[in-house]
Amino acid sequence: MSSKKTSSLQAYFTVAVMIIELIIAIVIFKKILGDGSHFEGGNNEKGHPLDIFGTVYKGGVIVPILITIVLMVVTFAIERLITIMRAKGTGNISNFVRSIRELVEAERIDEAMAACDRQKGSIGNVVRAGLEKYRIVSTDSSMDKEQKIAAIQKDLEEATSLELPMLSKNLVILSTCASISTLIGLIGTVMGMIRSFAALANSGAPDSNALATGISEALVNTFIGITGSCLAIVFFNVFQTQIDRITYGIDEANFSILQTFAAKKH
Repeated sequence: MSSKKTSSLQAYFTVAVMIIELIIAIVIFKKILGDGSHFEGGNNEKGHPLDIFGTVYKGGVIVPILITIVLMVVTFAIERLITIMRAKGTGNISNFVRSIRELVEAERIDEAMAACDRQKGSIGNVVRAGLEKYRIVSTDSSMDKEQKIAAIQKDLEEATSLELPMLSKNLVILSTCASISTLIGLIGTVMGMIRSFAALANSGAPDSNALATGISEALVNTFIGITGSCLAIVFFNVFQTQIDRITYGIDEANFSILQTFAAKKH
């Protein structure tokens, strides 16, 4: 029940962030990009844009949506960065795993647990849970060796299953933004191109300047869409690599604990 409640709160939080950032994007579009100082005659509807802000404004109603996507990418990238940095702990993962292996092999379990407390993070939490079980079953005469190994492995797997979902949470948002940002940008571009050619056809005489202006304004959507997609892809791959490193460290530490216990003579 608690898990479902937490999941619901996270969903509400994500929706709230999207709504807030859409509002921010609309304000940026209307008040900053659409300010009269960026257009000839101070008219953002009929005046030609004087700078990049005016040109972006002329991209149309799709622009606020694209700005929202970019804001979401930045927001959830910062959130994932903070979470993953905490999960990595305070020290180097490879050095930590190596020290845990050496301490466990030397039967210095208390020192290994102290090292986990200093490391903190996901890997420290998982390894500490396994070491606690390791110490308990080592003195339990009612269990045979296979049962003890199974008990340690179960605790390690349970601790791992609690930590890993936290690391990959919200990555789906980044991957979704990477997928749809370019597509939405293309929709805006196509809409702009349709308007440009329709206006050109209705004018009765070819106007190369008007056509060039319309095309440049339409391509603004593609530019923003591709920018958002590139940012999302880069952040997603960086975070996925970091998560893989943490996961590998957890698996290596767990394997070391189980192998060391299996090698003991009881």
